[in-house]
Amino acid sequence: MNALDSWLSLCVAPKEKGWSIPPVCYTDDGIASAEINTLFRSGWIGVGRADHVAEPGDFAALDIAGQSIILLRDHEGILRAFANTCRHRGARLLDGDGNCRGIRCPFHSWAYKLDGSLAAAPHMQDVQGFNRADNGLIAYRAEERLGFAFICLDPIAPDLDETLGDFNAIHSPWPMDSLVSTRRTAITVDCNWKAFIEVFNEYYHLPFVHPDSVDAIYNRPDTPDSAKGAFATQFGSTEGTGAVLQTEQDRALPPMPNLTGREAAGVRYTWVFPNMTFAAGTDAVWVYEAYPLGANRCQVFQTACFPPETVALPDFDTRVSAYYERLDAALAEDIPALINQQRGLSCPDARQGRFQPDLEPNVAAFACWYAEQMRGGKATT
Repeated sequence: MNALDSWLSLCVAPKEKGWSIPPVCYTDDGIASAEINTLFRSGWIGVGRADHVAEPGDFAALDIAGQSIILLRDHEGILRAFANTCRHRGARLLDGDGNCRGIRCPFHSWAYKLDGSLAAAPHMQDVQGFNRADNGLIAYRAEERLGFAFICLDPIAPDLDETLGDFNAIHSPWPMDSLVSTRRTAITVDCNWKAFIEVFNEYYHLPFVHPDSVDAIYNRPDTPDSAKGAFATQFGSTEGTGAVLQTEQDRALPPMPNLTGREAAGVRYTWVFPNMTFAAGTDAVWVYEAYPLGANRCQVFQTACFPPETVALPDFDTRVSAYYERLDAALAEDIPALINQQRGLSCPDARQGRFQPDLEPNVAAFACWYAEQMRGGKATT
């Protein structure tokens, strides 16, 4: 057993006994490369909200974990994902976000339909044995669940529902499918991608990193749910809404329609392994995706979502600013803490630590899942 395997074996335990992921997994470029193959190319990954490409012809060019992907909505309304590379001589096809009737290569004008099939290839009729049917875009698996978009680069990975387990059932109180994304922003953070999602999923840091912004909103969380699937989730009650600052509670928007019981008085934090996390609150849902840019940097996307009834309010554009201010303020406090943590993790004598089981259960659950995946992939250092 190599050293990394020995360290990872400590993570595969119940949250009361588990250890954190070894510091080397946050700082070593070789392990970062192994994560791309083992976690991002071998199973399902969440790529945010599906309404990022809401209408037929909408597309987004995603550059995530070393992979260039076109996410788009075809003419039949089906979500699709393709490699962002022409089948002729490999030119990149699309950049950014937009809407198109089809995809045309800027190099030699090969054209593709929104279902990925090759529509035109100038002058290729003169090529012996050339068949347009054999030269469509390289397609990946793409699915939607509860309004989230998922892609899988591995054609033989288990089905999404098998991976997600009881994800739909646990989140059924919220009208996830119908939520409207109103803002999506991108940032680059000088920390490992895992560390970014970890801080979103633990209560431990709140009084120390967010004492004057959001800490007073959150009560001690409930015992974490026993999730069946590749995700972890924990609910906690709040004093008001967690989606605006503790000094701005009078600016809160209405609660989501038909949200009752404890879900109407708190927030559920969920981590969908490996790289997407979200908070489902009384009035809004905010989502993060994090992707590695090597071991010490990550690309992060943040999306804010609201029920269509809320978005239709005549003063929504004015009132929603309080929600964006809260998201920005929390990030402004989290990022320096994360950068400092990354510096500490880079110390040659950094060691694994123990989890606080009530305040860090989502992080502990991910550490267990991560260790199982990476040990199966035989990562070494």
